Amino acid sequence: MKKIRLGIVGLGNIGKFHTSYLLEGKISRCQLTAVSDAYEPSLEPFKGRPGVKTFAKSEDLIRSGEIDALVVATPHYLHTTIGIDALEQGLHVMIEKPISAHKADAERLIAVANAHPQQVFGGMFQMRVEPRYLKLRKLIQSGELGRFTRITWVITDWYRTEAYYASGGWRATWKGEGGGVLLNQCLHQLDMLQWLCGMPARVRGFCQLGRFHDIEVEDDVTCYLEWADGASGTFISSTGESPGTNRLELVGTRGKVTLEGSKMTFQRNDADMVEFSKSSRSGFAKPEIWNVEIPFENAGNPHAIIMQNFVDSILDRTPLIAPGSSGIGSVELANVLLYSSLIKQTIELPMDGAAWEAKLKDLIANSHHQKKVVQTTSEDFTKSFNR
Repeated sequence: MKKIRLGIVGLGNIGKFHTSYLLEGKISRCQLTAVSDAYEPSLEPFKGRPGVKTFAKSEDLIRSGEIDALVVATPHYLHTTIGIDALEQGLHVMIEKPISAHKADAERLIAVANAHPQQVFGGMFQMRVEPRYLKLRKLIQSGELGRFTRITWVITDWYRTEAYYASGGWRATWKGEGGGVLLNQCLHQLDMLQWLCGMPARVRGFCQLGRFHDIEVEDDVTCYLEWADGASGTFISSTGESPGTNRLELVGTRGKVTLEGSKMTFQRNDADMVEFSKSSRSGFAKPEIWNVEIPFENAGNPHAIIMQNFVDSILDRTPLIAPGSSGIGSVELANVLLYSSLIKQTIELPMDGAAWEAKLKDLIANSHHQKKVVQTTSEDFTKSFNR
């Protein structure tokens, strides 16, 4: 096999984005040969296009013989069923975020992927190739930051209007998405949190359902996290706050890194703060602090980098940057922070995926929320690739 024949199921905002750079030939040794969507108008731009077949049903695409690998970019709940079907039919699979709507489904998907080790199973977690996070991870792994003591991420610049939520009946519903800001907008940040700092040992979520919008899921969250070594953290997000903030602080015994906007700074202690406290003879002394600005640039097209890595892994067995199985961490965090809030309890990790699945089924069964669906233009979503 010299070239991967790639198919995409789901032609919403992110699915169409993937088709754009694939059709432009941005990915080497790869060709988009088929697309699928249950919404007929989404297929129209591809009908009659040389080399690209269209399918109304994912199962027909998967069994068509037209593709070697499939990108799943559908609404959340379909990620698991379509992903499993594709794997069982011998295809390589790339799943958009989240890999599943909830942890129990993610475990089912991963189990099937593990049963087919010759097939590549990737996750579209493109923030893992952004230079700012790569430099941050290198700083952490080098020991320059010391031992973590506090992690704070305030990301409230996800502002969305009522029109956004009214653009589809599945949006921001238990049945359609399985959650709100945590599972939809914040999945990449939650992936970064566990990728950089590891999974916490226990959490307590405080989530407000439909605080700013006519929706039944959470749109405003404040969460507490605690790691096994004693480090603590907070994660705060909202789709109803303007102008909003995106600020990450990682504090260790050797200093503090702050990432906000286009600036990353490292306030480096000349000595480990705990050891300095033990050895200093002055009650008000502090370690000398060096202020370092860490330069970085943005990745040109991080989605394409992840896709190229996926193709290279299929053809050359190149290690995946974002294995699909690693996507369970962000799903678990999104689920457990919301579940903790709903039952008003601190929860130890790993969480019981079956317990959240049962709670989610109950929320769906008892949902009486009705919302008006309105027409919107594609311009409403050009600033974000989140579904």
